[in-house]
Amino acid sequence: MHHIAARWIVGLLRDRNIPFLICGGLAAKGYGSERDLNDIDLFVPGEHFPSVVQAGQEFVSKAAAHRQEEGWDLTYVQFKYKGIKVEVGSADRPKIFDAGSETWVPLNIDFSRYTPAHLLGLELPLMLKDDLIQYKSALSRPVDIQDIRAIRESA
Repeated sequence: MHHIAARWIVGLLRDRNIPFLICGGLAAKGYGSERDLNDIDLFVPGEHFPSVVQAGQEFVSKAAAHRQEEGWDLTYVQFKYKGIKVEVGSADRPKIFDAGSETWVPLNIDFSRYTPAHLLGLELPLMLKDDLIQYKSALSRPVDIQDIRAIRESA
C-alpha cells in the first residue's frame, strides 16, 4: 500500500510544481535499508506548505501545526491515505534533537541536493546519503541506528 500512498502524494506535489525531498525510512530504503516502512516522510519548502495542506485536506489525520516530539521540532502535517501515514514537513527552520550533545540543532533542507532514485514505482528525490546518515546519527533512535547500519553495510 505504500506505493499507492507515495503515488498520491507525489502526484499532488508534481501537479502543483512543488519541490520535495524524501527523507526518513523511505530514503534509507533507497540506500539499502530493508526494514518495513512505518510511513512516508518528506519535506517541502515552507512557502508551499499551506497549499500542500489544503490540497490534501480530506486525508489529514494530524492537523498542520508546529510540534516538538520524538526528536523533531518542526511544522508538519500528517495525512492518512489508504491506511498509510504520509508526513509532510515544512522546510522552514526544522530542528532535530542531537542525542549526543543533548541540544536542538538545525536540520538544513536543501532541495538542490538530492539523489534521484526509483522506489515504489516512482522516480523520487532522496535526501543525500551523507545528509540522511548525519541526521539519523544525531537523532540516534533505535530505528535510525538500524537504518544507518543497513545503509553502511549495503555501500
